[in-house]
Amino acid sequence: MRSLVLAAAGLFFTGMGLYALAAPARLVRPFGITAGTVAGRSEVRAVYGGFGLAVAGALIWSATTTGELGRGVVLAVAVALAGMAAGRVISRVLDAPAAFYPVWFYCWVEALAAAALLAVN
Repeated sequence: MRSLVLAAAGLFFTGMGLYALAAPARLVRPFGITAGTVAGRSEVRAVYGGFGLAVAGALIWSATTTGELGRGVVLAVAVALAGMAAGRVISRVLDAPAAFYPVWFYCWVEALAAAALLAVN
């Protein structure tokens, strides 16, 4: 079960990372963000693309190991995802309500992924 959850999360980050590298403006468009400058596209490619692929690689590697380092990687990714979900909740408190998609959809994805990673770790 652990390997399946880690592989699923890793595949999600792989998809996001590859999409960000290939089409950074399209990735952020649902959030009302434009990546119309070279610097903007570079930022999306770095944060969503490069970082996403690094997280994917770390999760997939962790799925193949039973050591403490692998468990630490999973914990770090779970905490990061929980932090992302928490940031969306804080934004809801400070800002106007947002439509379910994309904000709350991704909040649920992040929260459930964090919970799943913690459960199998």
